[in-house]
Amino acid sequence: MKLTDNVLRSFRVAKVFRENTDKINCFDFCSNGEAIISSSDDDSLVLYDCQEGKPKRTLYSKKYGVDLIRYTHAANTVVYSSNKIDDTIRYLSLHDNKYIRYFPGHNKRVTSLSMSPVDDTFISGSLDKTIRLWDLRSPNCQGLMHLQGKPVCSFDPEGLIFAAGINSEMVKLYDLRSFDKGPFATFKLQYDRTCEWTGLKFSNDGKLILLSTNGGALRILDAFKGAVLHSFGGYNNSKGVTLEASFTPDSQFVMIGSEDGKIHVWNAESGMKVALLDGKHTGPITCLQFNPKFMTFASACSNMAFWLPTIDD
Repeated sequence: MKLTDNVLRSFRVAKVFRENTDKINCFDFCSNGEAIISSSDDDSLVLYDCQEGKPKRTLYSKKYGVDLIRYTHAANTVVYSSNKIDDTIRYLSLHDNKYIRYFPGHNKRVTSLSMSPVDDTFISGSLDKTIRLWDLRSPNCQGLMHLQGKPVCSFDPEGLIFAAGINSEMVKLYDLRSFDKGPFATFKLQYDRTCEWTGLKFSNDGKLILLSTNGGALRILDAFKGAVLHSFGGYNNSKGVTLEASFTPDSQFVMIGSEDGKIHVWNAESGMKVALLDGKHTGPITCLQFNPKFMTFASACSNMAFWLPTIDD
């Protein structure tokens, strides 16, 4: 089944889960699309089975809190950042709820965490104005970059380069094998005083970069030239909330939630809005991602919603 404007417009909430008492601050699908894990400000990690459409188990990180969470390539392990006590990144086995390793180094909150799509490398960006490069097999940082401002960062889909958005005004591209030599491309964007960049993602075809903000606008850049192709607005975000924006897996569409519980969808190529979906969320939709393998997506405030299409175009 192919994603079209009509199929997107037909999506409806199939299930709502109320496992959390506070906002869900992050979630991630595993690479085969069969599971999703969420982290919440109530210090819990909830694991959902996407095929059966139900929560499987809940783990807690009461001491350290849990913020950004990412699956590694092994389906039963995750890395996550903390929002209490310290800014160490933790590597957790879900199977027996035991820490495999700690990654200390950041001394302010981690705001970006991206797993390499091809191996055990991951990168983290922090309010301490650094990006650190890690390998799951070692607690020692494999690379450290000091920046002029706070970063958002992400790997490209082939895991060969990573992008760093710095100070909400420039995007730098680095070759993973020689990042210590500095960026091979720098794109300077017009600075927007009204908001800060909160996320950076590549499209799956590697051609586009999506910059999300804590304001009422998103931007798509050409990943090779750095030109701004589209700016998307018109969704509610008056309180400066961090709203996650995402590409669909086919790189054709961009979606974001809003503080009024609605989801806005645009065509990435034409820039036209194609759908406005009502998720009936009780608070701002802070997290939104499309399943990498199945025709479903998830959105979250303090509740988690699974969406399915009601037509097969």
